[in-house]
Amino acid sequence: MARVVVLRLGHRRERDKRITTHCGLVARAFGASEIILSGEEDNAVMEKLKDVVERWGGPFEISYVKNWKDFIKEWKERRGIVVHLTMYGIPIQKAINEIKEKFKDSDLLVIIGAEKVPKEAYFLADFNVSITNQPHSEVAALAIFLDRLFQGKELEREFENWKVKIIPQKRGKALVKRDS
Repeated sequence: MARVVVLRLGHRRERDKRITTHCGLVARAFGASEIILSGEEDNAVMEKLKDVVERWGGPFEISYVKNWKDFIKEWKERRGIVVHLTMYGIPIQKAINEIKEKFKDSDLLVIIGAEKVPKEAYFLADFNVSITNQPHSEVAALAIFLDRLFQGKELEREFENWKVKIIPQKRGKALVKRDS
């Protein structure tokens, strides 16, 4: 199966650390293979996400790229298609079938912004997709996009090499912990 990689564009260390962490958590939990940060390099956020993978399982990669434009251009040349999640794009319900069709044969890069996204990103993307044309969170947009892309199958995913795992139950909290 093709890979989904999330590019967090324009990360700012102080302002975005919590939301970027949440983007990484959603990317992992909802089926992406990797999140790549761009903007200010932030080892603290990257280490928090690596710690989640260490405890809750993977595989999931976290990395940083300085030049996002070159990265996107290389992605398109070598790996696959680019979807930019923006409230200015084509509604997901109109774009998702075509994206899924192309995703069968290509890896998929999903761009989500932190600061104002430069216009070059709109032109580099193969698809500019909106979850809604109203102001909203990139965390919510990413979750909805991945859920539509994977048709809910990502919710049944089992993570490898976990040390902590939740046991679903009607009431209360139950965890299983193992050393490995």
